Parts: sequence; structure tokens; C-alpha cells
Amino acid sequence: MSAPEQHDEPLPESSLLSHLFELRDRLLKSLVATLVIALPCLYFANDIFSWLAEPLRAQLPAGTTLIATSVMAPFMTPFKLALLAAIFFAMPVILYQVWAFVAPGLYRHERRFALPLFVSSVILFYAGAAFAYFVVFPVAFAFFIGTTPEGVQMMTDMTQYMDFAVLMFFAFGIAFEIPVATVLLVRTGLVKRERLTANRGYVILGIFIVAAFLTPPDPVSQTMMAVPMYLLYEAGVLLSRLLVRDRPPPQNAESA
Repeated sequence: MSAPEQHDEPLPESSLLSHLFELRDRLLKSLVATLVIALPCLYFANDIFSWLAEPLRAQLPAGTTLIATSVMAPFMTPFKLALLAAIFFAMPVILYQVWAFVAPGLYRHERRFALPLFVSSVILFYAGAAFAYFVVFPVAFAFFIGTTPEGVQMMTDMTQYMDFAVLMFFAFGIAFEIPVATVLLVRTGLVKRERLTANRGYVILGIFIVAAFLTPPDPVSQTMMAVPMYLLYEAGVLLSRLLVRDRPPPQNAESA
């Protein structure tokens, strides 16, 4: 009886130190990866901004362009965008370091399940950002410019545009993680699959509320985020049926 008590004494301190050292190493690797990617991003900072601004410039009237309302904006805005782009492109490395830190504490069957979800989450994140750039931006900007009152010339500040575009990138990237989150909720038992299918009305309402917070206050952007979010939710429910099998309730309590 004394062996388990002796075994429990030294473990917390040693395991805590080892976890702290490993966490430090994972953070350093993520930071190094981000800095390495930041070097070419800083070199091509102006090109990255030109690429980011292309959907808006394509919709602007002839002779109209973006403007800078401060002296430092032509330098600081591409510089800030380059650093954000480095984090964006380093996201697979960052997410992998998070997964590698958590993986030793998982069971073998949980590791097999977690790795495909990790890969899927990275793919869906970039798919959401691509959807925002190639689908949402052209439609939303055409709507904004088309509703400009007569006699008003639209002159968008480059810093405000960058903040808007980056927010939309990350918002759609996170929104596209819904299938992974749905499968994880069902897999861990936090939510039953039957409840997900029975409460679709509340889910639709919640999705439109979230889309209203994450997008500008216009119906076009909100709808273009809410509809894919709901479709991805249904895809997550379908994947949970295929990947997560229902387990029979344990009978140990009855035998005891």
C-alpha cells in the first residue's frame, strides 16, 4: 500500500519541470519558424499589400485608388502586414507544435484520431481564408461601392483596409474549423450527435449572430459567412456519423 504513495510524491515536480522545458522548446520553435518566414515577407511587403488590395482595386471606379492618411502609413502598414503574413504562413508549424506538446498525454487510439484532425484543421483554415479572398471580397466590395451615394467619391485608407482584410481572413479561417470542432465535441462526448441534429434552429440562429459579430454590418458579408458556416456544420455532423461510432453504455455498474 505504501508503494503508490511513494510513487505519487516525486512525479508532480519532475513532470511539471519537464513539461515547462518542453513548452519552452515548442514556443521557441514556433517563434523561430515565424521569424524565418518573416524575412521574405518583409522583403516582399509591398507586393503582399498590392496582392491583398487587388480585390478592392478591381472594384474601384476608374481613377480611384487607396490613400494613406498618415505620413508613416506607406511604410508601417506593409510592415505590419508582413508580420501578420508570417504568422499566417507559419500557422501549420505553430499548430503542429501545439499538437506535439499535447500528443504524449494522449492514448494511442487518440493519437491516430488527432493527427487527421490536425491536418484537416490546417487545410480548412487556409480554405476559409481563400474563400474570403476569392469569393467574399469581390462580392462584398462590389456591394459597398455600388451603394455609394451619388456625389461621394470612395477613398479607402490603406491601413483600415488592411485591418479589415486581415480580420476577414482569420474570421473565415476560424469559421471553417466548424467540422473539426463538431467531430471533436462528439468524439469527446461533450455533445451528443442527436442533440446536434435536433437543435438545428438554435444552431442557425447562433451562426448568424456569430457572423454578425465577425463581419461588417451589412447583410452580404453576414450571409456569405453564415451560409458556409451552416453547411460546414452539417458536414461536421455527417463526419461525426462516419468517424465516431456509438458506444454501448458500460455494464460494470450493473454487475457491481
